[in-house]
Amino acid sequence: MTNPRELISVIVCTYNQQDTIGRTLNSILSQECHLPFEIIIGEDCSTDNTLAICKQYEQKHPDVIRVIANPANKGFVQNYFDCLRACKGKYIADCAGDDFWIDNKKLEDESIILENDQSIGIVHTDWFRYNEDTKELSSPGKAQNHKPKVDGKSLLAAILMPDSRPAIHLCTSLFRSDWIRKAMQQYPQFFDPQSYLCEDVQIAFFLAHMGNVAWIDKATLAYSCGKHTISNPNSEEKQFHFWANATKLSYNLAQSFNLKDKQLDTFFQARIHKLMMHAFRSGKPSLKIKAMEMQQEMNIEDNRRIRICKILLFPGIWQMMRHIRSIIKTIKTQN
Repeated sequence: MTNPRELISVIVCTYNQQDTIGRTLNSILSQECHLPFEIIIGEDCSTDNTLAICKQYEQKHPDVIRVIANPANKGFVQNYFDCLRACKGKYIADCAGDDFWIDNKKLEDESIILENDQSIGIVHTDWFRYNEDTKELSSPGKAQNHKPKVDGKSLLAAILMPDSRPAIHLCTSLFRSDWIRKAMQQYPQFFDPQSYLCEDVQIAFFLAHMGNVAWIDKATLAYSCGKHTISNPNSEEKQFHFWANATKLSYNLAQSFNLKDKQLDTFFQARIHKLMMHAFRSGKPSLKIKAMEMQQEMNIEDNRRIRICKILLFPGIWQMMRHIRSIIKTIKTQN
């Protein structure tokens, strides 16, 4: 049997991804690493052939792959944390069921860094977006805040401001299992799937808070884009609730650890504006009320953009602007 102290666990959460799950698993199985690894697949009660495909891979690689077939859909975050708790390895990586790794030495390069420096809790890399329609890779932009090794606390504010390029993309990372388990025991409120709809921000935050962070200046991940996901849902109301929940997580972490940063203040103003715009486009007064309540609870000051949103959300102006917006969209569709 493999010694868990020498094992890497790779989490793969998947739901209705029959067209991409094989690609994901192949990219992990192709890793060339001096440490053995296991693959923990959290199959979240798919309605397509995803489970059957995962089972086929498990039968072909019984010493590497374990499929956890959920009898009912848990949702991504609960599924992820259950998979994390099932991991046996000293180190943990993850790759979503529609993403794939593009560097066969990813685990090797990252594990060597963790093996050689006990002060480092997480290693991460650059990554590409992958357009499922065009099959093209593109950079998400210039990497910032990234040096070969930094004090993780210097990244905390950046981690709490995830937008187009997160400070640490968890699917590029390898991190210490015992560190994250310790954080989950000490701060269970931040790992509650009923409270928060994401897992990556708090994992990156606590690992950075506990030690150093290492960066490898190369791309190892193709991050799938161009379709609806948990962070890119297909309705204004769903987007509102996702971003409201993500904002609450970042704010509560900042408050709990007394982070004071002008960029964070600006970020939270931008998030309130974002929520108000989702409320405006949804046409739902309840979302407008929720956005304003969040602004008050978080003690976020108005800026010019927020003040304009509040004007747009006056009932009469709101109806008129939504009508004009509908006419413009109709004209664009016809042309």
